[in-house]
Amino acid sequence: MTDRTGEDRAEDPADASSGADADRAGGTSGGPDEPIGPSGGPDRAGSEGDRPEGVLGWIRWFRAVDSGPLLYVRDLVTSVLIVLAIGGVLFAASGVWPPMVAVISDSMEPNMERGDLVIVVDNERFTPEAGVTHEGEQTGVVPADVARTTGRTTFNAPGDVIVFQPNGNAGRTPVIHRTMLWVEEGENWYDRADPDAVGSADSCAELHHCPADHAGFITKGDNERTNANYDQVTRLSAPIRPAWIIGTAELRVPYLGHVRLLFSSVGADPAGSAPEARAGPDPTPAAIDRAKRGDAAAMRDGRAA
Repeated sequence: MTDRTGEDRAEDPADASSGADADRAGGTSGGPDEPIGPSGGPDRAGSEGDRPEGVLGWIRWFRAVDSGPLLYVRDLVTSVLIVLAIGGVLFAASGVWPPMVAVISDSMEPNMERGDLVIVVDNERFTPEAGVTHEGEQTGVVPADVARTTGRTTFNAPGDVIVFQPNGNAGRTPVIHRTMLWVEEGENWYDRADPDAVGSADSCAELHHCPADHAGFITKGDNERTNANYDQVTRLSAPIRPAWIIGTAELRVPYLGHVRLLFSSVGADPAGSAPEARAGPDPTPAAIDRAKRGDAAAMRDGRAA
């Protein structure tokens, strides 16, 4: 038997061949380990193969996140999308944007309270048969004097509750009050009015907006303590034209409006352009006197300035 040296073994082709066979059989090599790809060879894509591809891939990846800052981002985005979806459905159903208003005063107590969230619907979207018709068009609003004859009630009393812009001024905070009468232009509506809601007036001549400046609704808050008189008597607004109506109140959600009031109080327009529904108490006699002298700034939304 002949003993070969190390140099002989290194130069022997048979040894090299057997070494290669051993590498294939055992899966080992002298070089660094490499991941095996789907075809059996090394996967040179590395981590790039795990990156999402396409929009759907990124969406799936985003939904699968379960830790880290992205988890909070995902929850926030999901909440915003849910709110937008609910708002879109309400807008499609109501035809009004925003479809909800928060009550910010007590003028409609006890039937509506401060902090209630009220769902508003376009008054021309679903028109009741008893609704007032003006110039051949249905207003979609049933005032209290008509509702009493039909037995129709809204928020526990006759007469539709509407959200409107006082005097058609879009820069003022909208008001949410009940419609009491429909008057025609030039009408002496004193005889049709509730004697307890005309203040100290003894005739049409002593009543503001009588005869009526134009056709429209006479409105009033439900709170007999703060809103004993018609809005037209307190000079909150002239008779409400149909074009000034944003919509009719259809449903209230107690307390939920406080959330909206919380956010609105941070950046609400001081001119009153925020979409909360306001209805303040009757102004004081001093405020009325100032208004008569032409000081228009003395009153704001039925409140003394």
